[in-house]
Amino acid sequence: MKLALLTAGGVGSRMKQEVPKQFIHVNDKPIIIYSLEAFQKHPDIDVIAVACLDGWANVLAAYARQYHITKLKHIVPAGETGQESIRNGLIEFEKYYNSEDIVLVHDGVRPMLSQDVISDCIVATEKYGCGIASIPTAEAILYSEDSSSSNEFYDRTKLQRTQTPHGFSLGHLSDLHRQAESKGITNTVASCTLAIELGEEVHFSLGSEKNLKVTTMEDLDIFKALLLSEESKK
Repeated sequence: MKLALLTAGGVGSRMKQEVPKQFIHVNDKPIIIYSLEAFQKHPDIDVIAVACLDGWANVLAAYARQYHITKLKHIVPAGETGQESIRNGLIEFEKYYNSEDIVLVHDGVRPMLSQDVISDCIVATEKYGCGIASIPTAEAILYSEDSSSSNEFYDRTKLQRTQTPHGFSLGHLSDLHRQAESKGITNTVASCTLAIELGEEVHFSLGSEKNLKVTTMEDLDIFKALLLSEESKK
């Protein structure tokens, strides 16, 4: 089986909105629903779970019914960190599914996820054991100790910008989280960095510049512009 696990535990402090960012409406639809619809539409995805912000599970379930997200079978509490949220989802999955089933972990606020990106993540995971959506780095990347000046740069041709989804087998990713817990690793940035911290090599899958993470008002404006562009093509 192919399982999708979306994290939706953020409070959206950078948005300065009363509503958590994943529930902000764009064109009369919550951002989280756009993300869920991508997995709902994909023919290879069997089941969806969401690690949801405390107090919003019933709202999410109602939206899922409204927008016919029939693959959403599990809503679990989000954790204090993204890592904890993912772990909560994996614990739920382990109750019902097999260790060899593939899990795609995705940020609930990446609403422009394409079918091709999902497909390639699955293919890479089946071939290499993991698939990390990513794109080449186009910008000059400078290192700074104080966020105001720099005298060091990185070779951008050797850098990749990771996105989500991150694909692993259920058994493998669950084992990585157990290892992390035993080693006191509690707040790593993403599943790919968790794997690398534990000594593993990760493999890249297709990403997209459109697959943005909506965390600021500027991101929200870009998302709206992308939606408008997509609508004009129909």
